[in-house]
Amino acid sequence: MMSNLEMFLILVLPILCMSSVNGYFIHIDALAEECFFDKVATGTKMSMMFEVAEGGFLDIDIKITGPDDKVIYTVDRESSGKYTFAAHMEGVYTYCFSNKMSTVTPKIVMFSMDLESKLESSEDASEQHQKLEEMVNQLSSSLIGVKHEQEYMELRDRIHRSINENTNSRVVLWSFFEALVLVTMTIGQVYYLKRFFEVRRVV
Repeated sequence: MMSNLEMFLILVLPILCMSSVNGYFIHIDALAEECFFDKVATGTKMSMMFEVAEGGFLDIDIKITGPDDKVIYTVDRESSGKYTFAAHMEGVYTYCFSNKMSTVTPKIVMFSMDLESKLESSEDASEQHQKLEEMVNQLSSSLIGVKHEQEYMELRDRIHRSINENTNSRVVLWSFFEALVLVTMTIGQVYYLKRFFEVRRVV
């Protein structure tokens, strides 16, 4: 049988372990850069997922810097990705999305930042309770990972559906154009042949 304390841990710890997840869709103009900021404590686990939904070649530049202006993560011309790191010091962390490589085309980017605070166990907690807490933390992290994967797959499906619909529309328009050109050429050839074999009467 489980004690009241163990039942309390099972019911309450998942709530305490819930991370702060911020998801956004942002519009970035050509030659522009958008930056976001999060103030976190040392040891906080930060997980970022991004996907370029629309615009150009579906690429974007990303840079994450710490409170000490140290570059933690940087990547150029990526369409999607995920990056996880732990805050090495307390302060404001900055993550920027740059579209400066594009001179004309704006971009629409979907991204989420998951902030998972590090829980501190009480000093008098027993080893069994600590193990239970670790298991709950792992379960919480797994659920958050599954949620991120679902969001990622939904966005990929939306992008692929949009590409397929655009391709289908262009194929239909091109077919109509080819049919129009074919009809025009047929009428032109009939008219030309009729004029070529026309017998001119001399009055």
